[in-house]
Amino acid sequence: MANKPSANQPIVILKDNVEHVPGQEALRSNIMAAKVLGNTVRTTLGPRGMDKMLVTQGSDDIVVTNDGATILHQIHVEHPGGKLVVEVAETQDSECGDGTTTAVVLVGSLMEQAEKLIDSGVHASIIAKGFNLGMEKALEIVNGLAIDVTPKDKAMLKQIAKTAMTGKSIEMINEKASDVVVEAVTTVAEKDGKKTVVDEGDILVKSKRAESMEAELVKGILIDKMRVDSLMPKKISGVRAAFISGPLEITKTQTKSKIKINSADQLLAFSDAERATLKKMADKFAEMDVNVVLCQKGIADPVQYYLGEHKIYALEFVPEKDVAYAAKAMGGQVVNKPEDLTDDLIGVAGELEMLEDLEMTKISKCKNPKAVTILLKGSSQHLVDELERAIEDAKRVVQDVVEDGAYTIGGGSVEAELALRLREYATTVGGRVQLAIEGYAKAFEIIPKTLAENSGFDTVDKVIDLRQAHANGEKYAGLDVFTGKVVDMKAAGVVEPKRVKRQAIQSSSETAMILIRVDDMMVSKGAGQM
Repeated sequence: MANKPSANQPIVILKDNVEHVPGQEALRSNIMAAKVLGNTVRTTLGPRGMDKMLVTQGSDDIVVTNDGATILHQIHVEHPGGKLVVEVAETQDSECGDGTTTAVVLVGSLMEQAEKLIDSGVHASIIAKGFNLGMEKALEIVNGLAIDVTPKDKAMLKQIAKTAMTGKSIEMINEKASDVVVEAVTTVAEKDGKKTVVDEGDILVKSKRAESMEAELVKGILIDKMRVDSLMPKKISGVRAAFISGPLEITKTQTKSKIKINSADQLLAFSDAERATLKKMADKFAEMDVNVVLCQKGIADPVQYYLGEHKIYALEFVPEKDVAYAAKAMGGQVVNKPEDLTDDLIGVAGELEMLEDLEMTKISKCKNPKAVTILLKGSSQHLVDELERAIEDAKRVVQDVVEDGAYTIGGGSVEAELALRLREYATTVGGRVQLAIEGYAKAFEIIPKTLAENSGFDTVDKVIDLRQAHANGEKYAGLDVFTGKVVDMKAAGVVEPKRVKRQAIQSSSETAMILIRVDDMMVSKGAGQM
């Protein structure tokens, strides 16, 4: 008969490498993680937000930025709850391209309100229910606050781009950069039934170090290569380009073979035949009136020479992506070899120019280009990187507005209106859920409060002023971070896409609800962590 376990004998349920964080401790841990990450990026919010310097030990990598997604990605968060918050920023970035800091700050604020509700005796499931009802109402309110816009309204699109880039380290070229972004997006936008669609892959961003900061739109492509032969021209008007995926040289045979040459005449004949084959490649381009060749593989020296004699500009070992992009911009198609070339596969552009100072080839003035390039220049690599991040944000928000046909007002006006309207809604629900919705409403005031704090103004006074303005029916009232006054943000031109606002509200609320409902954490450690 088996011995019964004694009362003092331990019963092993979990493996030794599993760390168990129970009940309230797990919840408090998640709340703390969300609040810490929210507070980490809070100081970067708004036009007067500060930058973070991110340094990787043991390397020369230094990143100076105020982009929320970049900051959270670089600091390598380990806490499980914290990773969910980082996911909010990454989702916001991939879906909208902007609003990452707002989303993370909102998660932290929602978790802070949840903590206060738990301390006052409201159950986690009641809080989650209230937050869910609040989110649905908030999204409904945002839809009501949205203003319609068309892709033809370039002045408004420019204002949206400027708002996205304000606060970045590129203030001196904000005007020019916003013009470039709007022109790029509207150039590649296409109608798909009643909807307008923009493929972000049709806008290529290239950056280079230069003496001054600059942004330029190229209706074509920039390739980080220069001509292969000095006989070739540096500039061409009326470009007719061929896009070749195979090598312009005599390729080796699939099987081993030998050629027996017994005399000098045979050697000369073989050499002449080889040269004639290579010359035929160059002659084919000349016959087709091609003056530019972009080749993914190598170009043999004789072919380079013959192309130079024909005044044909050629590039070799061009990345496949750049060849395909150039073909799309110029309305041509990639072929395997010169013999496959037909007139309808040749790409057309207005001009080619070799930029010796930048070591690039610029093909521009394409007619109705389906792809364009933005060239960014900066005096230091850190500045170039931040400029590229700012342009990417602006590009995405203009794309969002063009596709959705709607925008909302910035400067904390939407959040202040949400706080007011959600409080009114909470009174219609009643019970303990009302407390949760009121907490959800209060969480939105973190945005105007942070804008005031980052600008050096009294946060209590500014939040009260905003509440008063919205209570008086001024639904577009927001905080001017430069003067500290509550002004009409629509008139001030502080605007952002509806999609950015909706996504920030939805992802932050859903993540907060997930974290609130967690009452146990079981962390399995790997072999190296034991």
